[in-house]
Amino acid sequence: MADIVKQILAKPIQLADQVTKAADEASSFKQECAELKSKTEKLVGLLRQAARASSDLYERPTCRIIDDTEQVLDKALSLVLKCRANGLMKRVFTIIPAAAFRKMSSQLENSIGDVSWLLRVSASGDDRDDEYLGLPPIAANEPILCLIWEQIAILYTGSLENRSDAAASLVSLARDNDRYGKLIIEEGGVGPLLKLLKEGKMEGQENAAKAIGLLGRDPESVEHMIHAGVCTVFAKILKEGPMKVQAVTAWAVSELAANYPKCQDLFAQHNIIRLLVSHLAFETIQEHSKYAIASHKATSIHAVVMASSNNSTVKVAVDEDHQSQISHPMGNQTPNQMHNVVTSTMAMNGGVKLPQKLGNNHVRSNSQGNVKQFHHIYYQPQQNGSMSGVNMKGRELEDPATKAYMKAMAARALWHLAKGNSSICRSITESRALLCFAVLLEKGSDDVQFNSAMALMEITAVAERDTDLRRSAFKPNSHACKLVVDQLLKIIEKADSELLIPCIKAIGNLARTFRATETRMIAPLVKLLDEREAEVSKEAAIALTKFACTDNYLHLDHSKAIITAGGAKHLIQLVYFGEQIVQLRALVLLCYIALHVPDSEELAQAEVLTVLEWASKQSYMTQDETIDTLLQEAKSRLELYQSRGSRGFH
Repeated sequence: MADIVKQILAKPIQLADQVTKAADEASSFKQECAELKSKTEKLVGLLRQAARASSDLYERPTCRIIDDTEQVLDKALSLVLKCRANGLMKRVFTIIPAAAFRKMSSQLENSIGDVSWLLRVSASGDDRDDEYLGLPPIAANEPILCLIWEQIAILYTGSLENRSDAAASLVSLARDNDRYGKLIIEEGGVGPLLKLLKEGKMEGQENAAKAIGLLGRDPESVEHMIHAGVCTVFAKILKEGPMKVQAVTAWAVSELAANYPKCQDLFAQHNIIRLLVSHLAFETIQEHSKYAIASHKATSIHAVVMASSNNSTVKVAVDEDHQSQISHPMGNQTPNQMHNVVTSTMAMNGGVKLPQKLGNNHVRSNSQGNVKQFHHIYYQPQQNGSMSGVNMKGRELEDPATKAYMKAMAARALWHLAKGNSSICRSITESRALLCFAVLLEKGSDDVQFNSAMALMEITAVAERDTDLRRSAFKPNSHACKLVVDQLLKIIEKADSELLIPCIKAIGNLARTFRATETRMIAPLVKLLDEREAEVSKEAAIALTKFACTDNYLHLDHSKAIITAGGAKHLIQLVYFGEQIVQLRALVLLCYIALHVPDSEELAQAEVLTVLEWASKQSYMTQDETIDTLLQEAKSRLELYQSRGSRGFH
């Protein structure tokens, strides 16, 4: 940098010396030339001072100011050279307006002000002594640019306190205007912000993280920050930083991922998914350690119980259909019963001895290595969800508001990182995150609940398209899946919170995972078809369509369940009187039900065929070729069955 600045400064210094020499040789306008010489000498003195301090100069304003100064000196040299004209005729025909000297004098004054400001703004915090720098003349056309220069210069050279204040100023600028954010990036603000995030005090780190999150408003800006090393710095903070800073950093991760999805995998490569899950799990599922998922390589507690059911010495009935009614993986077993089951089974499978009592978070220290093995099997989460990567020392002493904010932002980051990304969703679901989301949906604060619901919505949306993910993460007998579904259904049944829409979508995304006997989600969704809010009715219809559509293997069972729950009458009302987008969604669902259960007496009594005939005559309902084809197929099926059986209804 110093060598570059010296090269930049060489040309204007040479020009200034030439101006001074030419002014001495002027044969006309001597007084005006003497004034220009005086100002040029003052300017060249500042330029030489800048050359001596080249290693400390802030590059961006240096280039801009020195370039303008060079142009001014070039014009000054041309003007002064005209005053060296020899001979009467040359002097007569060399006409120089007096205004030219006034203008040039003013421009030299501006250059002096600009270079003087540059030296002050590039000085260290101690040398500057917190003086007000003001704005240089170059800022006349764009004052914000110089304010940004000043704050970034402080980030480079100021004390930690001053750097924190400068970062806070950049936060205000970036929040106010997208263009200001672009300028901060263009003028080199990302590097010193990341340095402050790594090295600053807590307040400075928070301000730096906020600024980085606000700057990542478009793909180009996020990509710039990725190249500057933001992933590495974020990973370091999420692993070792203060919780308040970690929370803001998690928010910044969510902003960058939301505005540039291509960075999702880069964050994952830097272990950020595991770190975020660790923060989500902290004090979330410790008291629910009986829900902990075991490692791939270890036998799960469920497998232990299942194995014991095959042994005549221990009788434990585990029926899958019955399990669907159980609210947690241990079912109705008491801790003592579970302990006896595990003890017998472990002894049967290798003679592992267990302590007499299982605590929530530990196994007695005097147990042998085989007990440690059991501790790993029963209590340890999968590697991706391990909290061992995060320094949790002293975290329990944080105030509850900070802990809640940390969880909210961790959930928000996971929400945006999971969106449309199968590999990240797989990492999340293989960890303890699903268990955490289930607990937080029930007990978290408002922001925690909302972000958890949104994360589940995105994860299930990916699982809907990714068969392997759906089968591994949302198996019918998966305890984590059951807990999540239970909480989603509670919210849908309650139907009075902002969580309703994402929960409806999540249940719809999971439509292919439910068994034929698992129909408890149908009635609450059908009830929402009668909701006053159009958005809720629309999403309920979309979710039910995923149950009833032909792509769902159990479409017949689900279609019958929708009819039994009274769905036909609600759908007819929506097709006739709903808002247009709701009408179309309700029509599609009604067509699928008519297609799959055309001989339904309820559909005949509700005169669904009449509704479909009316719909087929509405041009806006048949514009979509897919809907029109479905509508004609449903009509044909209904005409075939109901024309034959309709006499039996009268």
